[in-house]
Amino acid sequence: MVVLKYGGSSVETIEKMQKIADKIIDRRKVHQKIVVVVSAMGKTTNSLIETAKKVSHNPSKREMDLLMSTGEQVSISLFAMILNEKGCEAIALTGFQAGIKTEGIHTKNKIADIDCRKIKGHLEKGKVVVVAGFQGLNDLGDITTLGRGGSDTTAVALAAKLGCTCEIYTDVSGIYSVDPRLYKDARKLSVISYEEMEEMASLGSKVMEARAVEIGHLYHVPIYVASSLEAIDGSYIKESGLQVEKRSVTGLSINENVLMITLNHVPYSSKNIAHIFMRLASASVNVDMISQTSPVSGYVNISFTTSKEDITIIDEIIDDIKEEFKGIDCLKDEDIIKLSVVGLGMRSQSGIAANIFEIFAENDIVFKQVTTSEISISYTINKDYKQKAVHAIASYFNL
Repeated sequence: MVVLKYGGSSVETIEKMQKIADKIIDRRKVHQKIVVVVSAMGKTTNSLIETAKKVSHNPSKREMDLLMSTGEQVSISLFAMILNEKGCEAIALTGFQAGIKTEGIHTKNKIADIDCRKIKGHLEKGKVVVVAGFQGLNDLGDITTLGRGGSDTTAVALAAKLGCTCEIYTDVSGIYSVDPRLYKDARKLSVISYEEMEEMASLGSKVMEARAVEIGHLYHVPIYVASSLEAIDGSYIKESGLQVEKRSVTGLSINENVLMITLNHVPYSSKNIAHIFMRLASASVNVDMISQTSPVSGYVNISFTTSKEDITIIDEIIDDIKEEFKGIDCLKDEDIIKLSVVGLGMRSQSGIAANIFEIFAENDIVFKQVTTSEISISYTINKDYKQKAVHAIASYFNL
């Protein structure tokens, strides 16, 4: 048994679907039981979002979920038709029909469980099961979506429940130490650990969704990432070994979808700070880097980063906070990126941060915030420094 996932660029045209169908029919010689997870065709999801914005400035998230889920339903229907037309018996299942149960807020749901009985029943009958990625059903009976990259999460979660390998096919040939579009000499990694890939994905690498890697790590699902167009070796995400711990830095991630909010003149007390961040958390705003000045005359300044996608919600929350705490001033900086270096070797090798500070100094690159984890260091810098910083760091660490 195997779960194969194909992204939007892989199924954006009928011609591409035809070619993938041929590959799946060929795979049947090796794997008798195949589950295929597909995304919406090409930029369908973006198009649906733009259409919604034409009728509403702030559309209901429940209705957005209902709208966006249609993209994958088109894909699975067409793909199952193509397979059947080629003599390969197949059946398409929406997230609900596939037994995917979700929880959380609309447009950002998480998979709570999967009832695989229907999928297994179709597999036993010799059918290829084509499942809609990115969607499920909550306890209220509402269709929900899993957020950007949700089809990766669907595929790995299905592989975990079915006890098999997951293969992710996309428009890149594997996982690179740096995005090759930013650094042409980037190395393709034959193997990367779950921990490093989780960190890179959460810090901006677009090859894999962080939650998908987290599920793979938790349930020991081997994940293979390769090109859907070229027959060349891809990259494995699996348990770490000694060979991956020798390098101090394995990869570099860039996240351009970053917004930095600075609240000046906040009355200093732990209750006030807690109140501000609880307001953000209650709206499911994922706060990343946080910095706070020392109190001066009873006031502090607070800066934090989050996703640009949450700017509308944040504006509403900040307006409420300004009403509660008179005199607070808010600054928004959308001209920044987050640059992160990741590597298991950081656990045992010192001086990585010092090296990067020196690189920034030599190249006149100013950073605004810095944060660390056990295996990563992240900086926010002005987006104008992006290319210079990527090239300097990648060259120094031989990425």
